[in-house]
Amino acid sequence: MSEIFELCQEVNTLLMEHKEQKARDKLIELLDSINNIEKTKYGHLINHLIRESGLYPYIDTQNCTWEDKFIHEAFKVDVGYDNFITLHREQSLLLKQLLNGEDIVVSAPTSFGKSFIIDAFISIKKPDNIMIIVPTISLTDETRRRIFRKFSNEYKIITTSDAELDKKNIFIFTQERALSYIDKLENIDILIIDEFYKIAAEFTDERVPSLYKAISELKGISKQKYFLAPNIRKINDSPITANMKFINKLDFNTVILQENDLYLEIKSEQDKANKLIEILNMKNSKGEYKKALVYAGQYTEINKVSDLLVSKLPIAGNTLLNDFSDWVKRNYYSGWELPWLIERGVGIHNGQLHRSLAQIQIKLFEEKEGLNTIVSTSSIIEGVNTEAENIVIWRNKNGQKNLNDLTYKNIIGRGGRMFKYFIGKVYLLEKPPKESDIQLSINFPDGLLGNYDESDIPDSLSLNQKNKNNSIRKDIINIIGIEKYNDIFKGNLLQTIDNGIALKILESLRDDNDWNGFSYLNSDNPDAWGRLLYKIIRLRLGSKWPSKPSHIIKFIKILSQNWKKTIPELLKELDGYDIDIKLFFKLERIISYKLSSLLNDVNILYNACNKGKVDVSPFIYKISNAFLPRVVYQLEEYGLPRMISKILSNRNIIKLDDEKDQDIYKILMKFENIGFDNIVKQVNFSPIEEYILKFFFEGITFNKSSPIKERFSVQP
Repeated sequence: MSEIFELCQEVNTLLMEHKEQKARDKLIELLDSINNIEKTKYGHLINHLIRESGLYPYIDTQNCTWEDKFIHEAFKVDVGYDNFITLHREQSLLLKQLLNGEDIVVSAPTSFGKSFIIDAFISIKKPDNIMIIVPTISLTDETRRRIFRKFSNEYKIITTSDAELDKKNIFIFTQERALSYIDKLENIDILIIDEFYKIAAEFTDERVPSLYKAISELKGISKQKYFLAPNIRKINDSPITANMKFINKLDFNTVILQENDLYLEIKSEQDKANKLIEILNMKNSKGEYKKALVYAGQYTEINKVSDLLVSKLPIAGNTLLNDFSDWVKRNYYSGWELPWLIERGVGIHNGQLHRSLAQIQIKLFEEKEGLNTIVSTSSIIEGVNTEAENIVIWRNKNGQKNLNDLTYKNIIGRGGRMFKYFIGKVYLLEKPPKESDIQLSINFPDGLLGNYDESDIPDSLSLNQKNKNNSIRKDIINIIGIEKYNDIFKGNLLQTIDNGIALKILESLRDDNDWNGFSYLNSDNPDAWGRLLYKIIRLRLGSKWPSKPSHIIKFIKILSQNWKKTIPELLKELDGYDIDIKLFFKLERIISYKLSSLLNDVNILYNACNKGKVDVSPFIYKISNAFLPRVVYQLEEYGLPRMISKILSNRNIIKLDDEKDQDIYKILMKFENIGFDNIVKQVNFSPIEEYILKFFFEGITFNKSSPIKERFSVQP
């Protein structure tokens, strides 16, 4: 107890010297120590220091003065569906500014709790239309689950680009989906951009133009704007953030990180492997394995780590994990390393997996008796909001590039969690990037050049960009005319965004006579698709397709049986084309997103070139849903694997392959009306299938008093 008193004295001295961040770090270390001592109370002195540090949620209300208890209650807010939490001081200040109507760009640590501020704002302000733009489909899933649980009683939660609007709506979109709603909305009460740093080209990819355009278009109809970014020290002037207040909260943390430079001890790959196994075998004071995220950085490194863990880690002997492993073997591929990892308490997360499969693994990772470890690419920071006690940096790469300081800080920011892991421990098996004061430079993306008349060219463009804009615009108009130019480019009809690529497509359509037979893509015979698909794939060779064009075309033809055949059956047909289960995931995702978007644009531009009135939308519809019934593909976003959807549809419990009934919200209400218990009574599901189905229901269950439920109520 004398040690605790001495630490309290040290914290108090730091506070008296106005060294608040150091005081808060020392206090969190103290709370961690106390947390590890069973039945130890904070005491009045520690509660007082917590209050002085602004960490109000940590106040022990069972053992505090009335002043401390008053503070704990005074900073309590409803974050949705009568779920009250106490905000820390900086959260409360930020929420107050938002409630006052200010436009804000905030940079804060991962542990800051930015999502609670959004939820509290919605609960208190009750705006009619909220637009939340997130960078990935996976984060759309994560955000939808959180928002749905809290606000489905008041709002229609929209994540698809074709949903009808209600009186009160919360839109949760990627930037590409958001663009499709620009002409459908008269106003937005608040525009929220998560992971805002992705608007800078140095931190992201070819999707910058679509995010820039979405923000540019939507901010004009938005009454208020709230942009969130982690670990940014400064934002350079830009029209995108003009008249917005930049608030830097990076120095306010609710957990602390301890970095361990193990790479200094590593002399060989074997040393590195041994260190990883040692870390993953760590246990807490209760004898439980510590939860760990292993950042592998590259797909090849995930393979290397997977092989290592399968050979070195023992089978857990866990019934839940064994059942899930067997289910993955049956429904995907028994030779895949994932089911063998699952038996050992390890999961894999990357951007290629079926979304339901990724979600189920994250659910199991959060279970006390579930997965202990997740091996991941950068998708773990872009796709999920989960934390672990241990973070392991296996490789200091992000794809082919070296890991930059921003991404590194985002990854290690997953370490620690309020009340659970006061200290997140980071184990560096390779040297981290050099620390820097990260600045965000928002430049106008060249992909949007060609979108502006001479009278409305943004002032922020350089002379070279203005000339290029005029040149692209002129060339496009020469091919399709001013009227079609305005309809297509001013009307946001294109999905691939980059106008330079659109011009190349138009030139190919104009000059190449081999586009005859475009309508063959609507044929029911997959053999009729090959020549046109080859031409379309060749349009974007610079995109580095992950397989030969001939193999991709063969994959598409075989994938056309996606609803009729199982994945193991499809893989058997693909044998001989160098397409394994991992490439299957990757190609299916590329075809349903990238290729369908490209084909949509070719379809629009083909008709604009007066090649003839040919509409291949039916084929685009099929590939955008991976040749599955539309609602089946959408249900995977909600955590329901296609295999279980197929069982339910074949048993006529919920018919999911009826093209006349493709409204996802009505389908969700059918699930609600039937209920989990009634479904499991009718189908002899295995325990793991029941577990998955229950997880799905947890993400779609409406508040029983929901007016939304009444509006969408349908008979099962």
